[in-house]
Amino acid sequence: MKMLILALIGTLIVPIGMDAVQQRPQLKSPRLYVFDCGMLEGDPVRFNLTREEVATTNFSVACYLVVHPKGTLLWDTGAVPDAEVKSGNQPTRYHIVLPNTERYVTLAKSLKRQLAEVGYTPKDINYLALSHYHWDHTANNNDFAGATWLVRQVERDAMFAAKLPDLVQRSTYEALRNSKTIVIKSDDYDVFGDGTVMIKYAPGHTPGHQVLFVKLARTGPVLLSGDLYHYPEERTLDRVPTFDADGAQNRRARTAIDAFVKKNNAQLWIQHDFKGNAALKKAPAFYD
Repeated sequence: MKMLILALIGTLIVPIGMDAVQQRPQLKSPRLYVFDCGMLEGDPVRFNLTREEVATTNFSVACYLVVHPKGTLLWDTGAVPDAEVKSGNQPTRYHIVLPNTERYVTLAKSLKRQLAEVGYTPKDINYLALSHYHWDHTANNNDFAGATWLVRQVERDAMFAAKLPDLVQRSTYEALRNSKTIVIKSDDYDVFGDGTVMIKYAPGHTPGHQVLFVKLARTGPVLLSGDLYHYPEERTLDRVPTFDADGAQNRRARTAIDAFVKKNNAQLWIQHDFKGNAALKKAPAFYD
């Protein structure tokens, strides 16, 4: 009898740790998770701003999971590859070496650990979409090569060109070369076919830069900016980065997206806005 009780108890034990995956929700409308993918030490001069003009020089690095009744979409994958993230939850400063420069990112948890805490593993991600190809949005792309990649042809061509654009780490997304891919050919792409999750074309920062619109039942509509803006002061002072692929095109995209945000009474979440992102609920909490 004692052995039977022990066996029954054993079946109820659930492992706890970074590999433990919680039970997934059954949803009737989209849910949005915000993951903390680190703090990037920024330089406002690169954005035609002075240190005196910005509230803080630091950037947030955010990754997002949209859970829809018809599937899952991961939006951006961070700045530090999970393979380099040390165990535990202590913030650690990472030195990122790029072809022509270097950056520093402070991060506590890996992306996969945060995914697991809300019930998902890379194999559970149906769609992967990036705002654009810069290194601080692509760090963990290879882990999601089993998902369907949603990308514009001009962006994909640049990512795999013989001569790469600046601020790119191809080693972090090489596996996408052979991923199942949907090339987006329209300005707006309806991911799940019901208008609640829309990828919108906003070129200029990079040739195929895009933003994500999510219509949430209780929170209301939200637009994730990608790098349409970095500092909120870029928006108020009308400044564009020095390293835009096409600054004039970026300004036109901003005008169009700002009008869309106003028309739809949406919240604009500037992904790199350190203070704005700090105020958001982080996973395992969510917006719905």
